[in-house]
Amino acid sequence: MAALKGCATSMDDDDACRVREGEHLDWPRLIDWLRERLADCDIPGFDARREPEIAQFPGGHSNLTYLFRFGGADVVVRRPPFGPVAPKAHDMAREFHWLAAMHEAFPLAPRPYVLCEDSGVIGSVFYAMERRHGVVVRTDEPAQIAAPADRRRLSDAVVTALSGLHAVDVAGGTLSALGKPAGFVARQVTGWTDRWHRAKTTPLAEMEDLARWLQQHLPPDAIPPAVVHGDFKLDNLMLDPGDIGRIVAVLDWEMSALGDPLIDLGILLAYWVPGAAAGPRDALTTVTDRPGYFGRDEILDRYAATSGRDLSNVRFYETFAVFKIAVVIQQIYFRYVQGQTSDARFATFDRRVAQLARQAAALAAR
Repeated sequence: MAALKGCATSMDDDDACRVREGEHLDWPRLIDWLRERLADCDIPGFDARREPEIAQFPGGHSNLTYLFRFGGADVVVRRPPFGPVAPKAHDMAREFHWLAAMHEAFPLAPRPYVLCEDSGVIGSVFYAMERRHGVVVRTDEPAQIAAPADRRRLSDAVVTALSGLHAVDVAGGTLSALGKPAGFVARQVTGWTDRWHRAKTTPLAEMEDLARWLQQHLPPDAIPPAVVHGDFKLDNLMLDPGDIGRIVAVLDWEMSALGDPLIDLGILLAYWVPGAAAGPRDALTTVTDRPGYFGRDEILDRYAATSGRDLSNVRFYETFAVFKIAVVIQQIYFRYVQGQTSDARFATFDRRVAQLARQAAALAAR
């Protein structure tokens, strides 16, 4: 087990791996900060006297997620990527406050422990939260998904969790203070269009046309409004390894807001329904094209039945979702072009952006 300044940087854990080169932190300073504050969080098994083991979760393309094992307690730490980030992106304080509000109202949201807004500790805002244990479907299916019947149960659980999230009461209390539902979709379209203009490296006519189309087809405000996760997709869900049809956690709440829940439905469909360019499997080359998973119409029927929402304008939300994903990928590619990350996974992301733009344009024209 390798060590860094007295701290183990690998551990026996199926879900985490060694910290990637270039993504190490000031371990002694961070550990001291965590020890002092986590001791008051009543975490079962937490032992501040033990030197923690440290690993990194490999999933995701943006925020960095680390695992600290203090004795018998696992603690997850999340921070933004290194280098300059887009305004309002990778907002760890926002994610922490949303988790704090959602944890009691929606048990699938993990419990956040502590937030650090002092960038002097590790160079950025970060927070620590509980670790949930389970299976995350990323580049391939786990062994627990062995037959079409398993995929159908999982599909139903995903849609049920989404409609359950959208049923959370947002009329009063802490949640109501976290957002302004009026004008939510318009702000989303404007915001993601602005992000596109700031991050684009070459002109792409389809993206400009899509931005205009979205502005021209804005839906009315949702009644009633709901919690919007903002990135609700299969690899942000954690499954019970003993019951693959049961979700144990919804992860990555960075983009949460109050507004139109069909934004989440559009995102789910954009990642779920095959449409990404061929290549190594990841979040854009989903496993959900395999026999047994719900198709697009089944997802819509199940969501309509469990939520009671009108889905007659779902084409807008699907189009916006693919446009938004294209912008997210372009932001990552921009960081790569600017030399702010050396991760070789990002070298061909410009091709993905172009493919997604064509996919969104086809949806808009449908």
